[in-house]
Amino acid sequence: MPMRFSAPLSFLFLLTINSVDVIGAEPDLQLTLPPAIYAVPDLETNIYFDNIILSQTSDQYRFKVTCELGEMETNRWRYTPKQTDVGKHTLSVAVYGTDDALLEEASTILQVVPQAAGAKKKVRLLIIGDSLTHATAYPNEIARLLSQPGNPEWTMLGTHKTKSASQGVVHEGYGGWTWARFVTHYEPKPDGTYRKQSSPFVFLNDDGTPQMDLPRYFDERCDGQRPDYIVILLGINDCFHVTPDDTAKIDVRIDTMFEHANKLLPALRKAAPDAKIGVCVTTPPNSRQEAFFANYKDRYSRWGWKRIQHRLVQRQLEAVTAKDDPQISLIPTQLNLDPVDGYPVNNGVHPNTAGYKQIGATIYSWLKWQMSKTDDSTHTTRITPEKNKR
Repeated sequence: MPMRFSAPLSFLFLLTINSVDVIGAEPDLQLTLPPAIYAVPDLETNIYFDNIILSQTSDQYRFKVTCELGEMETNRWRYTPKQTDVGKHTLSVAVYGTDDALLEEASTILQVVPQAAGAKKKVRLLIIGDSLTHATAYPNEIARLLSQPGNPEWTMLGTHKTKSASQGVVHEGYGGWTWARFVTHYEPKPDGTYRKQSSPFVFLNDDGTPQMDLPRYFDERCDGQRPDYIVILLGINDCFHVTPDDTAKIDVRIDTMFEHANKLLPALRKAAPDAKIGVCVTTPPNSRQEAFFANYKDRYSRWGWKRIQHRLVQRQLEAVTAKDDPQISLIPTQLNLDPVDGYPVNNGVHPNTAGYKQIGATIYSWLKWQMSKTDDSTHTTRITPEKNKR
C-alpha cells in the first residue's frame, strides 16, 4: 500500500515551513514530536529542545516537559530509566515565549522497555543507510549494546564491512547514497569501491535489464537468511541540496524521495514478510554555522538545512503514521542527538563519537521495544498519567 502525504496530523505538528523568530510576535515554532519514544533501563535517552522546533534561537524560549519521569535541563529533558519504570508513560512538551505565554504544546508516549526483552532469542538485523551508516560507528554501538547481558544472540546481514567495523558488524551503508540509488542504481563497470558499484539490491534480469530483486539479494548475498529487523537511515542526500527558501520545491523533492521509498519498502516487506522495519527520522544538523562553512563554504547554511530537515521530519512522521502498517514504524533518531556536543566543530551533518553512540542507543531501544512485543514474560502495558501539567 503506498504512503499518503495529504492528510495532516495536526496533533503532531504544524505544516508551515517559513518560520521566522520575531521578538514581540508569536513565532511559528512547529513543535514536532514523534508518536512514541523508546527507552531501556540504565541507558540514557534525551529530548534536545533545539531538535523539536523550527527556530534559529531555541535558547530564547522556555521549555516544560510534563512527565512523571526524567529531569529538565536548560537545553534538554534527560532520563535514564530504572527497571521499575517499565511501561507506557504520557509525556508532553510545552514551549513558552519571552512573556511566559504558552506558544505551542505537543504530546507523545514514552515506552520504557524491559532490559531483558528478547533475551536468549536469535535475531538477524539488516541496516541500510548513507554516510552516517558507512562510518559504522552507530552499527558498532548497536552491536556493543546487543552483546550485553539480557540480549539475544544477534547476526547482522549485509555485504559492506568497513575497516572500522567491530566483529560481526556488516551493513548496507554507503556515503552519499539515497533511497533512489538503492532502488535503481546499476554500475556496469564496478571498480571495487562503494562509489562505483551497483546497489546491492539491483541485478540484471533475464533480459539484461537492471532490476531491484530483494529475494535474490537475500538468497545470494545473505546466505538465504531473512532479517527479523530492518533499520533504514536515509534522507539527507535525497533533500540536502534543495533551495530552503522555496517551500514548494522542498515538498517536491521530498515527494520524489518517497516515490523511491514506496518501492523499496514494499519490496522489503514482500521479500522478508516477518521483518519489522524501522524508518529512522532524519537527524538534526550541527548547531554551529561554522561547521557548515567548514564543509560547504557559502553554498549551504545551517539554517537552510535546518528548515529542510524539519520539514522532512514532519513528512516522515506523517507518511509512516498514515501508512498504518504494523510492520513499519518510526525510530525517533532526531530527538536523542545532541546538536552541540554530539558533533565536531567542523562538520555540519556527521556526528562525533558521542553523537553516533546516541543514534545507536535510540535504534537499540527501538529494537528492544520490538522484541518486547513478542516476549510475554517481560512485556507490560502499564500507562501512567501526566502530572503537574501547567
